[in-house]
Amino acid sequence: MLDADGLGTLRERHAAWGLLRYEHAPLAIAFLHRAFVMPNVRSIAQPDLVEALEDDLFALRAVRGEQAAPRPALDYLVEWSSNERGWLRRFYPASSDEPYFDLTPASEQAISWVARLADRPFVGTESRLRSLFDLLEQMAVSTETDPDVRLADLERRRAEIDAEIEQVRRGNIDVIDDRALKERFQQFVSLARELLADFRQVEHNFRSLDRRVREQIAGWDGAKGALVGEILGERDAIADSDEGQSFRAFWEFLMSQARQEQMTGNLERVLAQPAIAELRPDRRLRRVHYDWLEAGEHTQRTVALLSTQLRRFLDDTAWLEDRRIVELLRSIESGALTVRDDPPQGNVHAIDLPTTEISLPFERPLFTPKHRIAIADLVEATAGDELGIDDLFAQDVVDVERLAEHITRSLDIRGQVTLVELCRTQPIEHGLAEVVSYLQLGSERFDTTIDESVTDLVTWSTDGVERSASMLRVVFVA
Repeated sequence: MLDADGLGTLRERHAAWGLLRYEHAPLAIAFLHRAFVMPNVRSIAQPDLVEALEDDLFALRAVRGEQAAPRPALDYLVEWSSNERGWLRRFYPASSDEPYFDLTPASEQAISWVARLADRPFVGTESRLRSLFDLLEQMAVSTETDPDVRLADLERRRAEIDAEIEQVRRGNIDVIDDRALKERFQQFVSLARELLADFRQVEHNFRSLDRRVREQIAGWDGAKGALVGEILGERDAIADSDEGQSFRAFWEFLMSQARQEQMTGNLERVLAQPAIAELRPDRRLRRVHYDWLEAGEHTQRTVALLSTQLRRFLDDTAWLEDRRIVELLRSIESGALTVRDDPPQGNVHAIDLPTTEISLPFERPLFTPKHRIAIADLVEATAGDELGIDDLFAQDVVDVERLAEHITRSLDIRGQVTLVELCRTQPIEHGLAEVVSYLQLGSERFDTTIDESVTDLVTWSTDGVERSASMLRVVFVA
C-alpha cells in the first residue's frame, strides 16, 4: 500500500528514485543502458568504462557545450558508485588489481521504468490475456488433489490434441497472423529482459549475505560452532526461501541440454519470420538463453565466494586452536618433568578470586582552593620620584649582521676560516653572547665543520677582565 510518508522516504533514500532525480539523469541512464543492459555485461574494467563514458561526454559537449558535463569521466563513475548514489558497484576481483564496475538492481529498476515510457508500436493485450489464462489454469489444475478431476483434465487436453492432430492430417493448419506473432514476440522480449534484471537482484541479495558473513567473521571472538551455526542458518534461510527455491528450479530447468537445444531452434525459427524481421529485433536475442546462463553463473560464483570465506575461516581457526592446544600440553609436560623428582610441598598454585574495588565518596580528599597572589598592575610613584630610562638603553645588543658580513669577507679571502681567527681579526666586544651569535650563524646561514681532534681557546676582555672559553675547533667553509 502506497502512502505519502512511505513515498517520501523512498524519494529521499531509494537509489532508483535518486537516479531519476539526478541532474545528469539522461546522460547516466542512457550510458548505463548502453554499457550494461543492452549487451548484458555483468562487469566492466575501469579503463574500458572510462573510455566509453569519455566518448559519450565528448559527443554531449560537442552539442551542448563544455558546461553540459564539466567533469572527467572517472569523477562521474566514482560519484555514481559512492554510497550516497549507489547506481554502480565498484569492486576488485580476486584476479585483478584494477577496479571493476557493475550495475546495481536500483539502477536497473530506474532504467526499466524509463524504457517503458517510450512509445511502443502497438500495445498487445490478447497475448497477455492468454498468458494470464494459462497461468490461472496451471495453478488451478496443479493444486488439485482429487485424482478424478486430474484425470478428467488430462483426458480433455488429450482430446484437444487428438482433434488438432486430425486437423493437421487433413491439411487444415491453423497459423497465427502477423499481429499476434508480433504481440507474442514483444511479450517474450519483455520477459527476457526482466529475467536478466531479476538475476542482478538475486545476486545482490546473496552478496549482501556474503558481506554480513565477512563482517561477522572479522569481529567474531566467540566459539567457532556458534558462528558456523549462525552462518549456515542464514545460508539455509535464503536457499529455502521462495526466491532461493525459484532460482534453483530455474537453474535446473535451464541446465538441461535438451531444453537449450530446443530453445535455440525455436529462436531461429521465430526470428526468421518476416513479421519479426520487420521489428528489427536485437541480435543478442538469438543467444538470450546463454545470457541467462552467464547471469546464473555470476550468482553461483557469489555463493561460492561465501562458501570459500567460511571454509577459510574454519581452516584458520582449526589451525590456531590445534596449535594452542599443543603448546598447552607441552608446557604441562615440561612442568611435570621438572618437578618429578622433587614434588612441591604445600600450596602448589593459587588462583586469585575475583574482587570488586569499592571507592567510598568520603575517602576522597576535600577540595582545597589554591592560594592566589595579588599582583599590582600599576606602581604608584611618590611625589618627586622620577622614572629613569637610562638602564633600558644600557643593554648590550649583538649586531648579528655585522658578524655575518665579517664572516663573508673572511671566506671570500681564504675559503675557510676558524672561529678563533674570526675573533682575532675582529675582537669580541659583547662577550660570550657574541661567541654564541657566531655559532648560531654557523648553524643557520653558513656551512661549518667541527674538528674534534683540536681544541681552541677563544678570549675576550670585559671591563678590563680577561675571559676565555675552550671549545672544539669550529671551521666556517665557503
